[in-house]
Amino acid sequence: MTVRKPWVVASAVVGAGAAFMMVLVVGVYLVAGNMVNGVGGTTKALAKGAVPAAYSALVQKWGNLCPAINPALLAAQLYQESGFNPRAQSPAAAQGIAQFIPGTWATHGVDGDGDGDRDVWDPNDAIPSAASYDCQLASYVKDVPGDITRNMLASYNAGAYAVIKYGGVPPYKETQNYVKTITTLEESFAAPVGRVDPSKQAAGAIYYAQKKLGTPYLWGGNGTADQGGRFDCSGLTKAAYESVGITLPRVANDQYNAGPHPKRSELMPGDLVFFSTDPNNSRAIHHVGIYVGGGYMINAPYTGAVIRFDPIDGGDYFGATRVTADGAKALPTNV
Repeated sequence: MTVRKPWVVASAVVGAGAAFMMVLVVGVYLVAGNMVNGVGGTTKALAKGAVPAAYSALVQKWGNLCPAINPALLAAQLYQESGFNPRAQSPAAAQGIAQFIPGTWATHGVDGDGDGDRDVWDPNDAIPSAASYDCQLASYVKDVPGDITRNMLASYNAGAYAVIKYGGVPPYKETQNYVKTITTLEESFAAPVGRVDPSKQAAGAIYYAQKKLGTPYLWGGNGTADQGGRFDCSGLTKAAYESVGITLPRVANDQYNAGPHPKRSELMPGDLVFFSTDPNNSRAIHHVGIYVGGGYMINAPYTGAVIRFDPIDGGDYFGATRVTADGAKALPTNV
């Protein structure tokens, strides 16, 4: 959802749209088949701009406090808890960027910046406190069988006693969902090693968007009948992936966290491509399109324009997301 500056589109690309798209959609499957065996593992490095610049160094530093956590996991927790909002306050009185309740803060809050106080509203204290609390929980369940990180997350949600009692993640639906949510979100905050899995739903999302070419832009448009079937940028991408069974958040900067982030050189048709006013902050993303190959995307650009092909380079390109069903489902706006 944004106002975009106009880009000149090569007329040959637009004129040959149907044939162009047919080749691309077929290409999704051909390239995907060649890449399945080239998938890499995870890394402790944060993905570009995934964490707001003001907190990136803190997350990178404190995310390595103990073996049970890493910067991407810590980032996923903060995003899930508050969306990186240092003034967040829940109805249950949880406070700050890490959403500590007062009793837990009184026991586990630390003076992360060494200024002589422990301020739950100050990320310089709250982020170190979140990491410290995670590591303390991990120490409580270090002898429990299973993965230490999953057991730590389960302790965060259900208490260390429950994890010890059940010899691992307890059979509570809420706790199991919490563990899955954070470990899934972790992938969207980590810089991948090597290539990432191709999207199984990519071709369908492109097919949907292709059918909307020529549709006039509407700010806030979701494609509903009362809106004349019109879209804005994130409304189009949301509808395209909804057509293949994946529910994305409504806003572009939240859609960025719906999966891992391929490099510019590794883009595949179906990837969401994002544009930001701040090259170091995914929360400043203001536009999104669906990559179709050859350096082009389908997007709903701005008021007065229509859904069309545009080049992804030459503007304020930020990065890309390879949408996954689990990644989208894990987002706080969808749980």
